[in-house]
Amino acid sequence: MNVDAFDFDLPEDLIALRPAEPRGAGRLLVVHPDGRIEHARFADLPRHVKAPDILLLNDSRVIPARLRGLRVARGTEARIELLLHRRLGPDHYRALARPARKLQPGDRLQLGGLGARVSAVAGEGMVEVAFDLSGAALDTAIAALGEMPLPPYIAGKRPADARDAQDYQTVYAGPAGSVAAPTAGLHFTPEMLAALAGQGVEQVRATLHVGLGTFLPVKAEDTQDHRMHPEWAELDAATATRLNAAHARGGRIVAAGTTALRTLESAAGADGAIRPFQAETDIFITPGYRFRATDVLLTNFHLPRSTLFMLVSAFMGLETMRAAYAEAVRERYRFYSYGDACLLIRPR
Repeated sequence: MNVDAFDFDLPEDLIALRPAEPRGAGRLLVVHPDGRIEHARFADLPRHVKAPDILLLNDSRVIPARLRGLRVARGTEARIELLLHRRLGPDHYRALARPARKLQPGDRLQLGGLGARVSAVAGEGMVEVAFDLSGAALDTAIAALGEMPLPPYIAGKRPADARDAQDYQTVYAGPAGSVAAPTAGLHFTPEMLAALAGQGVEQVRATLHVGLGTFLPVKAEDTQDHRMHPEWAELDAATATRLNAAHARGGRIVAAGTTALRTLESAAGADGAIRPFQAETDIFITPGYRFRATDVLLTNFHLPRSTLFMLVSAFMGLETMRAAYAEAVRERYRFYSYGDACLLIRPR
């Protein structure tokens, strides 16, 4: 499909620069199977998700992946910024460098007291970096020196600060590895999770470490020419069993976020059965995709022309989502990572 089909007008003042306070106080736009739109609050989620439904959460933890410092090479110094993308080894990362055009293998980097060396230049602004520290010592240094990797539409308007260390992390975050938050999960509080459990909604977890594909725009004119960056995902055998059992007893699988959905769809076979999954996934979901396992999607409002708006358009239909987003703009919902949520319910 032509990428232009996924464009829409969005007033800049609807881009949320901070989350609703307190956590979980945002709005919820519900799109029903027949396309009907309902305006609600996130606090109303238990009216729409109830036993025997099962909720799948992505428990990946965001690392403070943005490092700033200096390139020290050939007798000169220049400011440099790295956005860590993927760990390649105990002391190695692939990263997006800005500016990248002058970087060469062997260049030394000083990143706020953390030393590193450019080991390879991978193109498209990507480099591979070998740090002077390794393993847990490197993790500690990154935690101390790094900044939360706010997306460009926020970072371009304000710097990350101490509030983001909590705001840009889910309350159930576990294994570290994401360079962007699974943002639908940012709405959940312990109290909401307890309320859902109290009315019989099972909760299970998978892990997808969100990569730079979240940040990068679609440059192709046609969706078939775009390639997703691979991301590591895991869904274990016990979780697969519980998800399959929920379907067998008539429950719906509710994916909390597009990353949970992409993990689930990567783990599901053509027969709809969910199997253990532990691998990279580059699944790219656009209209025409046949969903194998996901019944309901909780997600935020996404950028025009983005792979995520393409995904929700595949889930509910392009015209349905264009109408829903137009309604959200009219009603002044807050958009993107720190914005409001929508609940998309597909026909069974």
